[in-house]
Amino acid sequence: MDYVAQFLASIVATKNLSDHTIKAYKSDLCSYLAYEKDVMQPDICTYISYLHDTLHRKDSTIRRKIITLKLFYDYLSECGLLPCSPVEKLKFRYRKERCLPRTLSVPEVVRLLRCFELDPETLSPFAKMLYIRDAALIDLLISTGIRIGEAAFIALEDVIVSEHTLLIHGKGRKQRLIYISSPMTWTRILALLKERRMQHGQRLFVNRYGAPLSIHGIEDVYRKYTCKAGLTTRSTPHFLRHTFATNLLANGADLRSVQEILGHASVATTQIYTEVTTHRKRQVLKKFNFRNKL
Repeated sequence: MDYVAQFLASIVATKNLSDHTIKAYKSDLCSYLAYEKDVMQPDICTYISYLHDTLHRKDSTIRRKIITLKLFYDYLSECGLLPCSPVEKLKFRYRKERCLPRTLSVPEVVRLLRCFELDPETLSPFAKMLYIRDAALIDLLISTGIRIGEAAFIALEDVIVSEHTLLIHGKGRKQRLIYISSPMTWTRILALLKERRMQHGQRLFVNRYGAPLSIHGIEDVYRKYTCKAGLTTRSTPHFLRHTFATNLLANGADLRSVQEILGHASVATTQIYTEVTTHRKRQVLKKFNFRNKL
């Protein structure tokens, strides 16, 4: 009996999980079954030691696999296939380290935006199309802090022209509206929209063949312009999301509003950005620290 297939079918039907998460569960369980031959009488501790001592997996990877195994054995227990979960009472030392978000500095963002000061009319039709797409994409990521997966999924019909707004399809299949407050960003989106309406396809961002631009495609576009801007910081497009959130908080935005704009399910996720807003901390300490007056 294929317990893994039954488990995956169950969580697809009962939990609001992304395809990426489902694939991760499946990968973790396939790796586990390649090691553990008897699912009903497992040695979980030996398997975890094998991941750490033999395969030298990172603590974050091992922690994810433990979570997968817990869900899997909870399912088998709930189905009556096991009297109890063998993972239930086990305690492991693996904890996810809470790293501070890595950001770009404002001057670095300015250098990135300066890559789009060309007149597109001086370019060939093909180069013009790519330039307009790239300018709108990078500026949108800077101006809204949306995830690259969300940017890749934007359809032409998600651009609400009358409201200067985009409909974003976020994690957990949750939708939210993002207002484009920057006039230049909106101008670039409209330029891309005009270009796209002369072509085929439903997505706003497409590759040179007209197919939807993938997450890896967006990463390639980002790398192209960070190199062109001469940025020495090793970064990913997600740095722009961190930069956006950090600067919102540093400029006085409240935590709840930033949570809603970013599409975080919990405000606890958003709170980590408060650790990066050193500008606000500096102001508070200069003004209120009693030691300054002693």
